[in-house]
Amino acid sequence: MANKHHETPMLDELENGPWPSFISGIKRLRDQHPEQRIREVTNSLLGQLEHSYETRKGYWKGGTVSVFGYGGGIIPRFSEVGSAFPESKEFHTIRVQPPAGNFYTTAMLRQLGDSWEKYGSGLVTFHGQTGNIMFIGTNTEGTQHFFDEINEYGWDLGGAGPCVRTGMSCVGAARCEQSCCSEHNIHRKLLNRFTDDVHRPALPYKFKFKVSGCPNDCQNAIERSDFAVIGTWRDDMKVDQAEVKAFVAKKGRQYVIDNVTTRCPTQALTLNADDTLTVDNRNCVRCMHCLNVMTKALSPGDDKGVTILIGGKRTLKIGDLMGTVVIPFMKMESEEDYDRIDELGETIIDFWAENGLEHERCGEMVERIGLVNFLEGIGIDVDPNMVNNPRQSSYIRMDGWDEEAEKWFARKQEEKRARA
Repeated sequence: MANKHHETPMLDELENGPWPSFISGIKRLRDQHPEQRIREVTNSLLGQLEHSYETRKGYWKGGTVSVFGYGGGIIPRFSEVGSAFPESKEFHTIRVQPPAGNFYTTAMLRQLGDSWEKYGSGLVTFHGQTGNIMFIGTNTEGTQHFFDEINEYGWDLGGAGPCVRTGMSCVGAARCEQSCCSEHNIHRKLLNRFTDDVHRPALPYKFKFKVSGCPNDCQNAIERSDFAVIGTWRDDMKVDQAEVKAFVAKKGRQYVIDNVTTRCPTQALTLNADDTLTVDNRNCVRCMHCLNVMTKALSPGDDKGVTILIGGKRTLKIGDLMGTVVIPFMKMESEEDYDRIDELGETIIDFWAENGLEHERCGEMVERIGLVNFLEGIGIDVDPNMVNNPRQSSYIRMDGWDEEAEKWFARKQEEKRARA
């Protein structure tokens, strides 16, 4: 049995075509790995997967698997057809938190790979939807052994279940010229603050932090995280007119018109007759397109900070939600500023844990109770800068927004009179 390969005619079809196939990767482990145990496990896995394709039915069921002291981080998978495919009857996935910005050394990767081949199937995904390194396929006993070994040299489990999930940050200032904040510092502070909430699930559902260093949002934080930190700037975009002229000379005026100025969503760019560029900064919405195309000529302003949005998520109870701005701009100049992000996260999680329904994401709670009530609950005043055109915001309830905006303007007028 161990040496006989399961027939996989349907899976074989997935190897056709121009793109790499995950089936080919599993077959390489089955055919070429020096350890017989891994060859047997992956052969059994392919057999069960072929059976699922034949019957159009999944045969993995959940359960409870954890390591000592932790309540999450493991995705249990027990096979309902384990008698037919015994070598892969337990095929648990272990989530491991990656380093900030996904910076690895080859020594790190080899060390993790060696540990996984001792206790698992050899299958690894960099990275899962939540951002973790996904070590796919081990039995219950191997779970504890693998965790003990990698924890000894510095790795920790990520989130799974109703908890704070693994935080993610982009490559950031280490390699990106568009960076507007210290992404990895923010990530690290959030990780330190919420580690207990990652390992011990006690929330209505999952809560995700993601940090993107500029409005390009390479982490998809606005669409996919409950608490999105986006680097931005609030002064004028910087324009190097000499580089603008060099770009126009190289690419041609028509190229710039077709690919830069006419693609500005607010028509805030004008290419002048002398091949200089005029930017209407008041109407710039930080879409980043022009900065990405003309990287030497255009760059973020100097007055940098972050915007914080709450409630982004994929489809669950009420469909997809985009994050809603609750802090339009925050400077990140001192430890107190970083602490403020942590404290805001803690306040929001506490409010959601108290008021959210079971299996309800934070954004769904905001949609249910209304944005004004949410802001009042977390102690943040309504600020018209949160949304430029409230009546056009179709994805959040704006009950009472006009009244709250009037209060904001009244406060500003009072502050102005007091200063005078």
